[in-house]
Amino acid sequence: MAIEIKSPREIDAMRVVSAMAAETLLLVGEKLRAGMSTDDINTIVHEDTIRRGARPSPLNYRGFPKSVCTSVNDVVCHGIPGAQILRDGDIVNVDVTSFYGGFHGDTSATFYIGTPSVQAKKVTEIARVALELGIAEVKEGARLGDIGAAIQEYVEAQGCSVVRDFVGHGIGRKFHEDPQVKHYGKRGTGERLRAGMVFTIEPMVNLGRFEVVVDEKDDWTVTTVDGSLSAQFEHTLVVTKTGHEVLTRRAQPLRGSENIASSAVLV
Repeated sequence: MAIEIKSPREIDAMRVVSAMAAETLLLVGEKLRAGMSTDDINTIVHEDTIRRGARPSPLNYRGFPKSVCTSVNDVVCHGIPGAQILRDGDIVNVDVTSFYGGFHGDTSATFYIGTPSVQAKKVTEIARVALELGIAEVKEGARLGDIGAAIQEYVEAQGCSVVRDFVGHGIGRKFHEDPQVKHYGKRGTGERLRAGMVFTIEPMVNLGRFEVVVDEKDDWTVTTVDGSLSAQFEHTLVVTKTGHEVLTRRAQPLRGSENIASSAVLV
């Protein structure tokens, strides 16, 4: 596993692009409404990214046709924006990655459209907490398996499941680098974390079974095999000598997501 250790100058550059991605996601939260199409989200992300002097990393990446991934309800990840209309009660994950100054910054969040059902709020809030629990494990000398174990232990204790087929990843000059960051696993296993490692943590949590299926028509859209709801949150972070720094941490709560999050931690 060839894991790149970023220099202080490279980390500074990643702070800049990660902040851009975080700010674009904040804008999405301000504009999301029932009646919009997922292609409207793509337009918002594309135009805001270009306005900042950056470019959308997903556009034309391995043939992906749009500037952002929009994953609604039972879509786990890699949903392609299009004519689908967002309706009251839907949940939608918006996954923004920007490229600027030679580096990528990657972040996502699940938003509520209107008033969520009990089930939609359950899976979304569990995914939100799972990300924070995974991040809390990140420090020099810890192991990658510690991150996955913390997430899996929590999610499964809530009666939900963690997707196995898609994982977090190293990020930098390339959109996807080593290491792979699994959201399940055993403590004390996997690569040891070192200061300067930069990667994403992005647990995908299903209300039902963890198995997923990729749409054969577009070879991108991933859905839950049992049709259950799925939610995801993602941050880009760097391992530091004193712990970690979340590079895509937002300056304010996300409208339609964090500002109406459950005040009670699910245990």
